[in-house]
Amino acid sequence: MERKRYWQSIKELNNSEAFKQAEKDEFKEDLPFEDLNDKGLLGASTPRRDFLKYLGFSTAAAVVAASCEVPVRKAVPFVNKPQDVVPGVADYYATTYVSGGDAVSIVAKVRDGRPIKIEGNELSTVSHGSTTARVQASVLDLYDTSRLRFPMQGGKEVSTFEALDKMVMQELSGPAVLLTGTLNSPTTKQVIAEFLAKYPGSRHVQYDAVSYSGMLLANEASYGRRAIPSYQFGNAKVIVSLGADFLGSWLNAVEYRKGYTVGRKVDQNKPEMSKHYQFESFLSMTGANADDRFTHKPSEAGAVALALLNAVNGQSVSGVSDKVKKGIEKAAASLLNNKGAALVVSGSNNVNIQLIVNAINEAIGANGTTINWAAPLNTRQGIDSDMAALIADMDAGRVNALLVYDANPAYDHYDAGKFKAALKKVKTTVSFNERLDETAALCKYVVPSHNFLESWGDAEPKAGYISMIQPTIAPLFKTRQFQDSLLIWSGNTTTYEAYFRQYWSAKLGGEQLFQKALQDGVIEPAAPAASGASYNAAAVSGAVAAVSAMKKGGKMQMVLYENTAVGDGKQANNPWLQELPDPIT
Repeated sequence: MERKRYWQSIKELNNSEAFKQAEKDEFKEDLPFEDLNDKGLLGASTPRRDFLKYLGFSTAAAVVAASCEVPVRKAVPFVNKPQDVVPGVADYYATTYVSGGDAVSIVAKVRDGRPIKIEGNELSTVSHGSTTARVQASVLDLYDTSRLRFPMQGGKEVSTFEALDKMVMQELSGPAVLLTGTLNSPTTKQVIAEFLAKYPGSRHVQYDAVSYSGMLLANEASYGRRAIPSYQFGNAKVIVSLGADFLGSWLNAVEYRKGYTVGRKVDQNKPEMSKHYQFESFLSMTGANADDRFTHKPSEAGAVALALLNAVNGQSVSGVSDKVKKGIEKAAASLLNNKGAALVVSGSNNVNIQLIVNAINEAIGANGTTINWAAPLNTRQGIDSDMAALIADMDAGRVNALLVYDANPAYDHYDAGKFKAALKKVKTTVSFNERLDETAALCKYVVPSHNFLESWGDAEPKAGYISMIQPTIAPLFKTRQFQDSLLIWSGNTTTYEAYFRQYWSAKLGGEQLFQKALQDGVIEPAAPAASGASYNAAAVSGAVAAVSAMKKGGKMQMVLYENTAVGDGKQANNPWLQELPDPIT
């Protein structure tokens, strides 16, 4: 049978001389290479950019030049089409991005059963519809080829979860330690409590790669509460930041950006803009937005905080450079002129520095106004000493079983070598991490958990503010939610999905209200009035003495900071985040 032929025009059909000449000259333009210097593509000064130009040019040329028949591709329809699915038309699901204690209410765009885009949930009064780069890029983590695809024992695949459960439960005969990142899920905490009760003597240790332990312990000493309050930047007329990059990566930056911009916008009804002073050791995104910015050595962070405390108390300022001294005096005057509408925050993880910052905020009337204890944050709960005690117990052979979820201390702990050495002395080790990361690779059993876009659950980023989690796609691999594993190993035959539904249906007053909460994605109380906490100044004198005795450091000093895109490194293999330009450099 003669093969069919197709022509793009009458000129091509007749194969005229004009057509032949036009075809000959169609791609005569030189490729747009820069600085090739006869060294070849890879020898050019800009090989990556030139390669992309070449690729884009050649691909377009091939498409234009091809005058052959396009192959027929037949689409196979649903045998039984789901009622709510229309091919090519997107659905939207309210859910929550969770990672290492961070919890952001989001809406996932799902087309043809696949999540393709993430945006903020505007119904959330915590995030106000905002997201971060990591939240936006997290949809790509779902399709990461590095995700584990099945449970393993000793580095080899286990055929079924039932077989793995039998092996693990035979070894869970005594106390166990559950090591996780910060967990702020009400139902997950209840599941963990039931698991710990099943194995008396067990305990739960929370670990944060980016620690806020110093702030937690300082607040416990100052206010009797091991928690972090809500910082209301929108209510502050004067903001002083001591190295806290609250617009970039510090604590709950999604919420702080919204509050900060409220005070920075000027209109007819609000002609005054908030004043922002920044004292820091490197140029952060927050420092780049400050009205007045002053730099100092990293080792002088304590001296700057102490100098500011002395200034607001009417005492002389010392221990800092002349330029920083003038900045502190200026900032202190602004703080005192706006008592009750001022705020000081610090990015230090030193308990004594945070105790001094608490004393400053008390002196300027921030407690109960710009600092709200009615709805404390739940995003960071790890205490450094708890992790140190766990490593010591592991090293001494006092830990029989260690279960690790959403934490990778073999990679991001400051003394990872000591942790890895101690881990070898634990008889039973289980990892629930999604990937074979540095910690999972050292564990005897690996039970990979679902991605958050495949999961059920909840999160409570601030006390009383709930954000719901529902799956946007069926699990891509043979994985199982971390909570399901704990329920099974506790002897509970209920699935976590049923457990979650029952918990919230009972709490909200029925299935219909539960479905409404899933649809909205959030459960929030009426906005409570800001309230303070009882302040105890007993620890301040000791903190002042400790800060005064701090070493000044050498001439050359190094600053370690959290990258806005990659964060603690959990999403370090995400190409979108790797390609994201740094907002400062």
